[in-house]
Amino acid sequence: MLTALKNKLILLLQLILVLVYIIFEELIWEGIAKPIYTAIHSLKILQKIEIKLQHVNASVILVIFVLLLSIVEAFGIYAGMLFVSGQMALGLALYISKIPIAAFTFWLFRVTEEKLMQFAWFKWIYGKIMQGIDWLKSCEMYVKTMARLHQVKTSLKTYIGRFKVKYFSGKSAFTDKIKSLYTAMKASLKK
Repeated sequence: MLTALKNKLILLLQLILVLVYIIFEELIWEGIAKPIYTAIHSLKILQKIEIKLQHVNASVILVIFVLLLSIVEAFGIYAGMLFVSGQMALGLALYISKIPIAAFTFWLFRVTEEKLMQFAWFKWIYGKIMQGIDWLKSCEMYVKTMARLHQVKTSLKTYIGRFKVKYFSGKSAFTDKIKSLYTAMKASLKK
């Protein structure tokens, strides 16, 4: 009885971790933060900063990185507290405002990773985090959820493609009607 309860709790914890990871990885990182990271990475001024960062002391880089990471995490925790307290709009605004800072922090990590890994404790923590992510991605629940998510994405893309072809390609009664309504509205506004 106790073992069954323990197994169910572990399974529930795995489910929560998988769902949280998928939400952050698929929705927030892929949908929002990665485009911001790409934009940040392509800025010419930051490319010049990348070169200058190679000459900065590793301890200074560590302090800046930890400070930025702390700010990002504090924003996330406070946004969560706002969500729980019912202040959804403020929590969402705070969470969205932290995404560019997180993308910048990720950029800083990527361009100074070699220097940050000079600190044995930092390298150890990073290694443990990566092991945890690898373990999570190897869980059957994660693999099945990602496969299902891929099926949903593919189905959605197919449906949207058919919708576009049916209603928005070439001549169709739907687009002709929308165009005539637009023309009529435009004409009536000119009067």
